[in-house]
Amino acid sequence: MDFASFIVQLLNGLAGASSLFLVAAGLSLIFGVTRIVNFAHGSFFMVGIYVAYSFVAKFSATIGFWPALLAAPLVVGVLGALVEMTLMRRIYRAPELFQLLATFALVLVIKDAVLWMWGPEELLGPRAPGFKSAVQILGRSFPSYDLLLIVLGPVVLGLLWLLLTRTRWGTYVRAATQDREMVSALGVNQAWLFTSVFALGALLAGLGGALQLPREPASLEMDLNIIGAAFVVVVVGGMGSIPGAFVAALLIAEIKAICIWLGIVAIFGVEISFSKLTLVVEFLVMATVLMLRPWGLLGRPQPPARQVAQAEAPLRASGVWSLRLWGVGIALLVALPWLTQSSPYVTILSIDLLVAVLFATSLHFIMGPAGMHSFGHAAYFGLGAYGAALLLKYAGVPMEGALLLAPVVAVLGAGLFGWFSVRLSGVYLAMLTLAFAQITWAVVFQWDGFTGGSNGLTGVWPAQWLTDKRHYYWLTLALVVAAVWLLRCMLHAPFGYALRAARDSALRADAIGIHVKRMQWFAFMIAGGFAGLAGALFAFSKGSISPEVLHVSKSVDGLVMVLLGGIQTLSGPIVGALSFTWLHDTVARNTEYWRAMLGAIILLLVLLFPEGIAGASRRLFTRQGAR
Repeated sequence: MDFASFIVQLLNGLAGASSLFLVAAGLSLIFGVTRIVNFAHGSFFMVGIYVAYSFVAKFSATIGFWPALLAAPLVVGVLGALVEMTLMRRIYRAPELFQLLATFALVLVIKDAVLWMWGPEELLGPRAPGFKSAVQILGRSFPSYDLLLIVLGPVVLGLLWLLLTRTRWGTYVRAATQDREMVSALGVNQAWLFTSVFALGALLAGLGGALQLPREPASLEMDLNIIGAAFVVVVVGGMGSIPGAFVAALLIAEIKAICIWLGIVAIFGVEISFSKLTLVVEFLVMATVLMLRPWGLLGRPQPPARQVAQAEAPLRASGVWSLRLWGVGIALLVALPWLTQSSPYVTILSIDLLVAVLFATSLHFIMGPAGMHSFGHAAYFGLGAYGAALLLKYAGVPMEGALLLAPVVAVLGAGLFGWFSVRLSGVYLAMLTLAFAQITWAVVFQWDGFTGGSNGLTGVWPAQWLTDKRHYYWLTLALVVAAVWLLRCMLHAPFGYALRAARDSALRADAIGIHVKRMQWFAFMIAGGFAGLAGALFAFSKGSISPEVLHVSKSVDGLVMVLLGGIQTLSGPIVGALSFTWLHDTVARNTEYWRAMLGAIILLLVLLFPEGIAGASRRLFTRQGAR
């Protein structure tokens, strides 16, 4: 750990910060004006490097490497404008979470489009002319291309500052960031302003991707890899603050560089691997910043929206006919293994469907009635799964005992994370839950001696009397039905009314004596416990468990289930979980490009049924009853 290597690592951090800033600046610009948390922004980054690869391969001999490379962001900017005009304009008035669902579906479509056009193989581009060699810094070699990236970040920041502060268009953008409705009232063409902002944001992401071509190969995983880091940078810097994004990118990249430089350090006789922290350091930084400064380093509290959301209908207990339908449905589920004896796969799929129902219902418990949006609900699912597996393998607890104790493990995790999370709201609460979930994933992923690391744990089988899949299905059905019924009862109890009161008006709820944060904290633990039960059932149904159950993709699946079914109805998460899991299984088994088909179906459902499948069905039946 000499001084020269320290300086080189800091320079590596600066190069990485510039690349990350380009993506985060576009994301921050789009959110500042449109208020859309654009999950598809990483897809523009990925498209940028793929388009740059094709342009450089075909046109570098005629027009040169750099013109071919820099033409790629322009194409991505045009793609962003088309996406805004055809899709985003239709969902600006939709709730934020439905906008997130639409952009997630767009991720699936773009990923398969890239797969169809460029194939699954990684594509390595040529070295940049004039920057192929390395320079000597304190006796250490450093890529000259990285020096170019270090200079490029501040240059782009300066150009964006000039654009936003010295042009009429920039004045409109800054005004729209503060008050969109007022800008529209002043006669500014809001539609074209949004299109131009979205195109510029996509162009910046495409530029960030194109500039990575000489550094790393293009791959299909780049979209999700970059979007998580970009979200962290935007939140740490302050939503909508481009200088904040630059500062946050520098901070996170340099902390990562220092961790790599430190490597393994012995502190009081204990070896600590700082290099392993690079998997989670950005989430540690985000969690720390949000707990100390909820609006980010250079951010400001977002002004309240003038548009008043449509009031939700009060929850009503099930009527006689509804109870009869539930009874018939449960009876059919009980008889399902006998009705499908010729197809054992139906029983296996049904177990997965039931687990998904419980997972989605537990997430809906804090998202719908409590109004707390969680991007890290997979943490409690994974804690329950790993809790059951570790109790079975290391503590010698019988399967039945492990199944009962696993939710306790999840409750403890939810209690710890929820205590910090409920102090925030909106996007910031969601991002803090994501940070905690990714920290949990990183611990499980790297703790080889205890959790099995990336290989996970195997041999997590149910008790002897449950080796028959039909018996395990009936146990899962009984537990899921009981859990969903308990959650519904809690929502119709005074606790549920208090949660909805806190969601609708925290100030009024506090004025009448409701301890808002305490109620929300309890809700977090209740939801975490039932998610942990779902995780334990999943672990025993598969016989093994891996860190993927804690990853952000699992949390996104839960969000999609809740939103697809409808967040304003109690049956929404059930309908959404069944629909999404069945669609995922059916589409994935019948086509190579299943992501695009699934994404297209989700987009269609979002546009046609903004209230979700269950919400649209309820509205339809209500209208027919009124007639």
